[in-house]
Amino acid sequence: MSTLSLRLPNSLHEQIRQLAKREGISINQFIASATAEKLTALLTEEYLNNRAHRASRKKFQAVLDKVPDVEPESYDKL
Repeated sequence: MSTLSLRLPNSLHEQIRQLAKREGISINQFIASATAEKLTALLTEEYLNNRAHRASRKKFQAVLDKVPDVEPESYDKL
């Protein structure tokens, strides 16, 4: 595990302290969790963008063409 010195505005530090206390976790644990959450969101966005760039409109349409043209079940209607 690494040690990191971090400078935060007092107001942000206080909010983190309060939220960590409310959640029953340490400030370190709160910041590690928040960092992991943000990292996951960014990596997921990057992954989806990469997948989108490899997409094919023709292949997508071919899959849609296989879907039967029927009315949805009553519980599935908007």
